Amino acid sequence: QVQLVESGGGLVQSGGSLRLSCAASGFFFPHHHMSWYRQAPGKDRELVATATSIGTFQYADFVKGRFTISRSTNKKSVYLQMNNLEPADTAQYYCSAILNMGGTRYWGQGIQVTVSS
Repeated sequence: QVQLVESGGGLVQSGGSLRLSCAASGFFFPHHHMSWYRQAPGKDRELVATATSIGTFQYADFVKGRFTISRSTNKKSVYLQMNNLEPADTAQYYCSAILNMGGTRYWGQGIQVTVSS
């Protein structure tokens, strides 16, 4: 049974930092690309960052230089360090996994991040 469990969200002031964590189970972690997505009220879900199975990293333009994604094979976890947060970063953040050869995309339940001005 695939599980992706997010933690670390909450309320922070503008300019502050948060670190999201996602614990994965039920699939072979090393062969999966791990991503963070987010969805703000009334908006579509958007890709934030990806840590690929081969150790490369990709970021949406709106978080470059502020967010850092990382992954730990030993802990079967992916992380998102978010610095210099802005009110526009307020959203539900979702952890996601997909096999590097393609297939079903798995989702966590999401965690709320709220940035106050």
